[in-house]
Amino acid sequence: MSQNSRIALFPISFFAIVMGLSGLTIAWEKAQHVFAINLPINPFLITITVTVFVLLLIIYGTKFMIHRSEVRKELKHPVKLNFFPTISISLLLLSIMFLSKSEIVSQYLWITGTSIHLLFTLYVINSWIHHEHYEVHHLNPAWFIPAVGNVLVPVAGIQLGYIEVSWFFFSIGMIFWMILLTIIFNRVLFHNPIPDRLLPTLFILIAPPAVGFIAYMKLTTEIDAFGRILYFIGLFFTLLLFTQMSRFIKLKFFLSWWAYSFPIAAITIASLMMYEITSNRLYSYIGVFLLTILTFVVGLLVIKTINEIRKQGICVEE
Repeated sequence: MSQNSRIALFPISFFAIVMGLSGLTIAWEKAQHVFAINLPINPFLITITVTVFVLLLIIYGTKFMIHRSEVRKELKHPVKLNFFPTISISLLLLSIMFLSKSEIVSQYLWITGTSIHLLFTLYVINSWIHHEHYEVHHLNPAWFIPAVGNVLVPVAGIQLGYIEVSWFFFSIGMIFWMILLTIIFNRVLFHNPIPDRLLPTLFILIAPPAVGFIAYMKLTTEIDAFGRILYFIGLFFTLLLFTQMSRFIKLKFFLSWWAYSFPIAAITIASLMMYEITSNRLYSYIGVFLLTILTFVVGLLVIKTINEIRKQGICVEE
């Protein structure tokens, strides 16, 4: 295939890589803060994450400039459409990463990411409502990304001083989490199984309650019954999916494997935050255990992705 053809087939789902790398970076930063240690790992992780994000922006920007028809196809695709907000979510995660480094940079990233994500949310939900082509088999946990991704906004938004805006986005994310969770379980239980290519997206079930817990703690600063419910639902989904690990290991590698990374990062950070709030050492053991798994998973995903790119197994006709 020519380079031009490969750019035309460059998938929007590539931005899920930035979410995974950002999650790993934030998790390591949180662990160092909680355990009062200082490792020279964060500058390296930040550099890698930012470099990958900029590279992906350049490539997808090139696709937008010379293959707009292909971008429009993705925007109308019932599954790929839901990955466009990974761009705005990546900006929000970068704003969290830079929060302790530069509040000015963090604020610009947060404002840009929040604004773009609101536009994506409105666009996608309008598409859901006024649809002509959605069917039950199109539904999968990736549908959480556009609407439920709003719960990320308060994580940096509160410290930056945007309290009411943070509550606005948190409310959107929580309500749509409950709506989508219901219909996704209906799809999983009573319809054909999710295809292997999208099976890793089941891990996205972990992210809404885990990120919701982190955001809720930022908004309220104190643990209460609702906060505990959010954390323990996230932990339950983690246990549920870990018990099915033999199924996931047998799957052929697709970019959708990156769906493993950010949800595990979210529950890792949530566990470390629980330890920070309650001083219960059980949560520190859970946090360290999950951080170890997360680091291994992201490392494996990086190797698998690079190998697949070398074999030209990505950016091909589906």
